[in-house]
This record gives sequence, C-alpha cells and structure tokens, in this order.
Amino acid sequence: MDFTIQSALVPVEQGYETVDVQLIDGRIAAIAPSLEIVGAVVDGRNKLLLPGFVNAHTHSPELWQRGMIPPTPLELWIAELYEFEPLDPEQLYLSALATAVETLLSGGTSVVDHLVMIPGREVESIAAAVRAYREVGIRAFIAPLMQDEPLTASIPSGGVKREHIPYQRSTQESIELLHKAIQEFHRPDEGVVILPAPTGLQLGTDALFEGFVELSDRYTLPLHTHLLETKAQQMLAHEKYGCSAVKHLKELGFLSNRTSLAHCVWLDEADIAILVETQATVVHNPLSNLRLGSGIAPILKYLQAGINVAFGCDGCASSDSQDLLEAIKIGSILHNVTDFDYRHWMTPRKAIEIAAIGGATGLGMADEFGSLTVGKQADLVLYDLKNLSLLPRTDPIGLLVLGRPAQAVDSVWVKGNRLVANGSVTTINVDDLRQQLFDRSQWITNRQSTKIAQVEAHYRSVMNLPEQIKGYS
Repeated sequence: MDFTIQSALVPVEQGYETVDVQLIDGRIAAIAPSLEIVGAVVDGRNKLLLPGFVNAHTHSPELWQRGMIPPTPLELWIAELYEFEPLDPEQLYLSALATAVETLLSGGTSVVDHLVMIPGREVESIAAAVRAYREVGIRAFIAPLMQDEPLTASIPSGGVKREHIPYQRSTQESIELLHKAIQEFHRPDEGVVILPAPTGLQLGTDALFEGFVELSDRYTLPLHTHLLETKAQQMLAHEKYGCSAVKHLKELGFLSNRTSLAHCVWLDEADIAILVETQATVVHNPLSNLRLGSGIAPILKYLQAGINVAFGCDGCASSDSQDLLEAIKIGSILHNVTDFDYRHWMTPRKAIEIAAIGGATGLGMADEFGSLTVGKQADLVLYDLKNLSLLPRTDPIGLLVLGRPAQAVDSVWVKGNRLVANGSVTTINVDDLRQQLFDRSQWITNRQSTKIAQVEAHYRSVMNLPEQIKGYS
C-alpha cells in the first residue's frame, strides 16, 4: 500500500519544517509541503517524522533471563547465562517476536540479532528467529552466534597452565553450519539477512574468523562480532597474540567498511587508528557495559577520529530491555563525564543520526535506508508530540532523546509497510504474545548457578581481586 503522511514535522538544518511525505512502492517518493495525495492518508499533524533507528546489537534469546542474573562481570555473567539458556525453538520464536515488538515501539526499524542457538538444534533456532521477524515485518539481520572454543578459554590464563574441554562443534562444522544458514535463510529482498558473526576472538580460533571472512566475501555479507568488551578480553588478546585484538582482526582480514564491532570498550589510540583506516563501525551498548561493569567506551574519541558509530540495546539479560530510546539517552549523556570540554559532547541530533544512518552504515546499507531522503526505502517512525512524556512543547528531538518518552511511537513503516498504527503493532497479536510469555515463565528468585562457581576463583585471581571483600561474606 502507498501512503501520504500529511503535515508532519521533520528536522532540517536550521530547525524543523512541516511537510507531506509520499511513500510509493516501499520508497520515499517525495518530501514537500502540500503534495498530491497518493494511497492512504496518515495525519502527521503535531507528530515528528524520523528515519527508523537500528538496534545494531542484541541477543533475542536472552529475553528469558531478563532481570534474573545478579550483578557480575561478563565472564561470570555469561557462565550463568549459558547454564540456563532456552532449549525449545518455540521459546526462541517468542523471544524474537518480543525483541522485534519492543524495538519497533521504541523507534527501531532494523535489528541485528546475534542469535544464541540451541546446541544440536542450530538450524531450528535460526528458523524460529526468521519466522518471528518475518511475521512482525521488521528488517532483520540475523547473526548466528558461533564459537569453536569453550567458555573457560575466554579468561586469561594468568601464567597458569589450564586444560579446556573441546567445544561441542568443530571449526569446520561451524563454517558449514553458517553456509547452510546463508543458503536456506538469506533473503535480503524479503528483509532477512544472514551475517557471519563469530562470538569474538576470546572464543574463536583464527580459522573460524578466516572461514567467516571467506563466506562474507563470497556472498557480500556484513560481518559482526564482539570486540574488547572487558579488561579481561584485552589481557587475553595480548596473552594469545602478543598484540592488540584490533590489530589481530586486521591481520585476519576481518575489518572493513561492512564490519560492525559490538562494545569496543578497551581500545587504545593505535586501535582507533586501525578502525579509522579500515572504516569499521563501533556499536555502542552503554546499558550492558554499565550493567556488567565492563567500562565506558570512548565514543567521543571515536566520533572525533571519524569512526562510524551505531547504538545497540544488547541482550535482555544484560541491559535488561530492548528500549532503543533508553539506550540512546544513556549512550548520549554518559559521555559528558568523560570529556570536560562540553563542545565535544553528543547533541540530541547527533544521537539520532548515530542511531539511524550510523546503524545503516555499519551494515553497508546507508544507500538504502537511515535518512529522510527521496529514493530511499521507507523505514520511518512517526512520534506523537502530544504524548504527555513529550510535553510541554520545546525542542522535539531534545524531548525524544533527553526525556523519557513512554508510548510515544504513533506509526512505523519498514520498506513502506505500516507495522505500527496509532501506537499498536498491526502484524501480530501482541496481547497473545504477552500471554504466551507469561504462561511459559514463572517467578524465580535466588537461582543458583554451578558454572559461576567453576570459573570465579580463577577469574578473581587473574583480575587480581581479593578472595573476600572486607565487610562482605
């Protein structure tokens, strides 16, 4: 269906303008005042029209452990996460539905799902996520989470010889699995892209990364991975390679203008220069970095150097939400304490630019979506400026980014399809989704993890943490 959005407020260089926007055959056909009506009319009065944001890094299956895992650093947190990961593809289907809905209702039109899969049922896992995202209609970049080394290998040895149980899937099996997923599910014209996405150097061999680079080159696919999320990962990289993880990724041919790198908290000046040279994208996940105590990524330095940046929510067990507006707000104002020169601070307009075109650029799709540009695909979001959380009237984008908008999304289009109208998702029954999530879960407190106990003593030793903190037991 074609649409004419009438009298919507859009940002321009010197402020805002009121315009009509024609959406024809899934693309933005015209932007100007008083356009001829085509298709269905949408009332844009007192509403702000922006390009859709990209949730550039998340893990949808984590939804089942939202609000559950206690405050621990990544290396311990992930041990508990994997101990209790869902084992039913229907759970993965429901969590992908929920991730898509929460992303849409917080201004997102695309999601990069670094998909945690069920061991031995990987193809079913991918199929479940694909089915969910196609039903909702969001633009989905599904990145099967792949490793070929066990979790214990992700912690530095600290000079202590350690034996690791081999990972359940070999390097070649992982490469073949990804190849099968590409052949079976990669349908970019239908809004589903499969990304080669190794977990990270801390859990992957060089052979795994090189195999994924080869598939990326063969099928012209974006690449995605975690990079230097924690201090322990920085230590491990120097222990394994004798150099920075960023330098090693460059040597493996993994970095390019279609590579996005989640977190990038522990980079130095030489690393920054490599990202500038290779034109790779940093995906900023401020909520999980704070939740897990990983650190504050030097985003202002990246922006000043000319590195492309995007925003991600990260998974629901480390953020613990899929609210893009929340991630954008925290990811903007957090950095005011990292640089005393306020002229370097991120403005609300810069934040939405990062969230939209920054995300599209990281996926190699900036020519197709990410801005209000005639000819681009119509991935758009209309915000209700009469919503109580966006009043009284001041600067619309300032209210959106610096405030705490609640239920402010009126309409969402992806590839010209209207997925949200009058604040409600049109493609699936959200009430039914809520009921299924409720029925398949239960109230849980004081869950005990055995896997954390297996790695905690070594982690504390390597990180030079005392065995017991005074005043605690």
